[in-house]
Amino acid sequence: MLATASDRRAFDGDWLLERKLDGIRALARRDASGVRLYSRTGKPLGERYPELVAALAGQPVAEFTVDGEIVALAGGATSFARLQQRMQLRDPRAAEGAGVPVTYFLFDLLGLLGHDTTALPLTDRKELLRESIVYGDRLRYTEHRRADGPVPLAEACARGWEGLIAKRAGSRYLPRRSGDWLKLKCEQGQEFVVGGFTDPAGSRIGFGALLLGYHEDGRLRYAGKVGTGFDTRTLTALREVLDGLARPDSPFGDPVPERRPHWVAPRLVAQVGFTEWTRDGRLRQPRFLGLRQDRPAGEVVRERPGPV
Repeated sequence: MLATASDRRAFDGDWLLERKLDGIRALARRDASGVRLYSRTGKPLGERYPELVAALAGQPVAEFTVDGEIVALAGGATSFARLQQRMQLRDPRAAEGAGVPVTYFLFDLLGLLGHDTTALPLTDRKELLRESIVYGDRLRYTEHRRADGPVPLAEACARGWEGLIAKRAGSRYLPRRSGDWLKLKCEQGQEFVVGGFTDPAGSRIGFGALLLGYHEDGRLRYAGKVGTGFDTRTLTALREVLDGLARPDSPFGDPVPERRPHWVAPRLVAQVGFTEWTRDGRLRQPRFLGLRQDRPAGEVVRERPGPV
């Protein structure tokens, strides 16, 4: 189930508020055959996060399916950039020693002991989730509070959170984007498709900037470029990936005002923070946060928050 972007700032008591987590969405199932941890696109994640698999396998409940977010914590706040460091490790088993442990925050229960729980109200699913799982350093329960009036978004932002998720308390779990889950962000930011890059200048290595876009009306619209937020390691590693996706012509449906750009097949998805959209549909002050492996490039569109 996916949340819809919204700028709504007040809710009645029929809604719950949860912390918006900045990580990788993941589902996990445990049954007689073992534990399977996978992204929402179905990509296996167990080898990448063996400590989470071990924590799920050690649960007293023999069969369950849960939904949550894998995050890396930095000073109490979730850090997608820090999670990227973990994802770049050649040997995930060295993550603890490398100082990049992860935590799996659970926020929903889809099945328990052979019973499908998706038709139950959210409040019932969360209560079963709280009671059924033994929590610790690797597994945590995502707390919530009842909404009743103005959303405390400023308080959440001051604590370093990415934002809040508002969920209708009586809603069932649906395998699609829904207005029953709303995401309220502290700053602008979303995923973009990488359609090309520019050459590095001066002493910079790898590339200068990534050329970004989103899908609209059957074509890839150009949204601007991002050249900040990269370290040397990322510049080098990402250039190798980009070279492997090279194509001779532009994937964008709009003109791209860059001299001698390099085009790539639009398969990579980048998470980008920015201050605002300009009137001509470009990103202002964008910064690269990392690549997303849990979002298909074909699903990336421009998010247009509105009251729901």
